Amino acid sequence: MASITRRTILATAFAAALACAMPLSAANAGDMRIAFGDLPGIESIQTLAAIERAKERGVNVELIVLNDEDLAAQAIVGGQADVGIGAPYTLIQKVGVPIRIFAQISTLRFFPVVNSEFYKEWKDLDGQEVAVQARGSGTEAVMLLMAKNHGIKLGNISYVPGSEVRRNALLQGTLKASIVDAANRRALEAEAPGKFIVLPVEDLGASDEALFATADYLKNNAADVDILVEELMKTAREITANPAVAVELRNKYKLLPDLGAEADGEITEYYKETAEAGSLALNGGGADAAADDFAFFSLAGQIEGDPASLKVEDFWDVSALDRAVAKLGKK
Repeated sequence: MASITRRTILATAFAAALACAMPLSAANAGDMRIAFGDLPGIESIQTLAAIERAKERGVNVELIVLNDEDLAAQAIVGGQADVGIGAPYTLIQKVGVPIRIFAQISTLRFFPVVNSEFYKEWKDLDGQEVAVQARGSGTEAVMLLMAKNHGIKLGNISYVPGSEVRRNALLQGTLKASIVDAANRRALEAEAPGKFIVLPVEDLGASDEALFATADYLKNNAADVDILVEELMKTAREITANPAVAVELRNKYKLLPDLGAEADGEITEYYKETAEAGSLALNGGGADAAADDFAFFSLAGQIEGDPASLKVEDFWDVSALDRAVAKLGKK
């Protein structure tokens, strides 16, 4: 928890700076400031490795770790970052700044978890407090959609960044109902057998994490964007073909050193499960991913309009993906 606390303090300090800072000057050619709206963990290895590989190809990436997807989006809008990570559909529809998603990283794989001493099934959460990652996040969308599907209305929704943070809060009893990723679901099952129930969730094909930027940045920095997209696709394909590659990449680039070598086994298991679920975007998403996202985020109430009438080009810029698939081939 010490390392998470340090990251949280840094993220909070940066957030405060964002609130009062004037927009920074544009990044230099070859520079890319990426706003990561979460606390990096096991599920981030693919993205972090792709960033390291982009650096090897000459893109000077600065990773700005924030503990809230909203803050990452605000950093893009305010000019404090060039590329964000998240699924900012609500922002794109409601804010006048022309932000576009340009690559999907992974699809949703989240697990609503409840303390079995208090809740047993979805209907027990009617009027109850739950905790999710952030406002507008995939975790919130999953909870809202499942509540709608089960005919209940959730009580207060708390925003608690970091799946590991929410896992620890569940273990400590400060949270009774939340949602975690696969790695932390496995940890809950191992650390407190029988204490928690994973509530059922229908199959979800919507975006969990995607890359987004302003239309101007994508136009003016196409070469750098192409490199990042290519490396994301290559790491996704390599890890899906052989989940042990995630450990190799972690060790090669010294990623998440705070976790220690003992995390390697958990990393392999996590990416094996992820690969079997087909969660990593082998072709970067694009129009097909947009259609799934429109359906999901509309049902969850996070974007407005008939999904069939929403236009891909209003939310996505697929030009970098088209170039990457032409170069790497389609999987």
